[in-house]
Amino acid sequence: MTPLDILYALSFVFLVMFLTYTTLIVVPFLRRPRAAEGDTAPFEWHAFLPCRDEAAVVEATMTRMRERFPQIHLWMIDDASTDGTGELIARAAGADSFIHPVLRTLPDARSGKGAALNAAFVQLDAWRSRERERAADDDRTIVVVVDADGDLAPDALRQAAGPAAFGDPLVGALQVAVRMSNRDDPSPSPGRGRLASAWARSLIRMQDIEFRTTIAAMQILRMRTVSVGLGGNGQFTRLSALRAASLDTGEPWGDALLEDYEVGLRIMLAGYRTVYVHDTYVSQEALPSARRLLTQRTRWCQGGMQCGRYIPRIFGSRSFTNAGAFEAAYFLAIPYIQLLGLIVWPSVAIAMIVTGALAPGGFLSWAWQSAWILPLWVATGILPFALWPIVYTRREERHPLWKGLLWGLGYWLYMYQSYVCVARALGRLLTRRNGWTKTRRNADADRLLRAVEV
Repeated sequence: MTPLDILYALSFVFLVMFLTYTTLIVVPFLRRPRAAEGDTAPFEWHAFLPCRDEAAVVEATMTRMRERFPQIHLWMIDDASTDGTGELIARAAGADSFIHPVLRTLPDARSGKGAALNAAFVQLDAWRSRERERAADDDRTIVVVVDADGDLAPDALRQAAGPAAFGDPLVGALQVAVRMSNRDDPSPSPGRGRLASAWARSLIRMQDIEFRTTIAAMQILRMRTVSVGLGGNGQFTRLSALRAASLDTGEPWGDALLEDYEVGLRIMLAGYRTVYVHDTYVSQEALPSARRLLTQRTRWCQGGMQCGRYIPRIFGSRSFTNAGAFEAAYFLAIPYIQLLGLIVWPSVAIAMIVTGALAPGGFLSWAWQSAWILPLWVATGILPFALWPIVYTRREERHPLWKGLLWGLGYWLYMYQSYVCVARALGRLLTRRNGWTKTRRNADADRLLRAVEV
């Protein structure tokens, strides 16, 4: 077998894996049943909100959470903010006993989201010790992780208390669906011109499609393999599951840059189930800037690569089903498969061009005889991505079909950002750059832009 044969065989294997996985996630997503709600009263609810320079959004989030969910305690984590976030939290806490400030200072602060959440976990424990007579037991105490700009749906707690969620004592954690709050913003990049605004709107829409179809479909497949992953926003966990996840290290959240997925793995390894609830959601800001999006996704990709160290424990654990172990291993292997793809796919393209150039009759003759490659490429390389915006317009939001088709082309191109991010993540790993870089809020980015323009 020649090196060229090996290259073609490898590309075929990658293609089959991708198409199989796409089929496995799209079918359950289209056939999913609606989840039932439950009674929130038996549970004690606590929300952890990490805040690092969040003055632009934190007041509105605290007000919204307290008005919408009067039974929930807010643990506002000020991670050494320099923009007045701590003062806003302190003022709100002084007027509301359900708001608890968690103050972190340098040099311990600004070391990552996982460390911030662990600090809130310690303070929650201390508070429960003082309030032991009124506090619920660990199995009935639910911790919710919400971003500083997060907007939990009004029915989120009822869905979390449902019979397929925390109504089942085997469930230790759940993840709700994620939506982009600014998906219909007509001017996400004010003052930057029509072209920049159209680009920003497209990026925002692609992120909404990604979370509400592709990522959601992956989670619904994981419901069947019993390997649901947790996200950083809209993550619900039992306190007892967090304690179990902290047995090895003393802290539930680890140091991986994908601390949300990591804590989900720890919870599953401890013997709990994780579930996904698509019928409620948390909203968050999508990023209108390609640069900020690539920074965010590079961090996520690097965090996923760091979590690869759990693969031996996953396959050695009786808590994972066989299907769940393979699904988790495949997910953790995706960055490395994409790295190989960066070599394989361009090499295949070059090999085909060279083959055509050397063929009898020249390249044009070869291209005419090989015209079947074009529809095959469309069917296997474009349609698996382009189908998701069609699903989005039919199942998630009502939009004209022509928009779904147009977004399908954009979504196919948008997904190539993952190859840029995986290359950057590998570079960061090789150079041992593990710092956690916070993604700026859109309001902060707009203020910086106006300052530069002035």
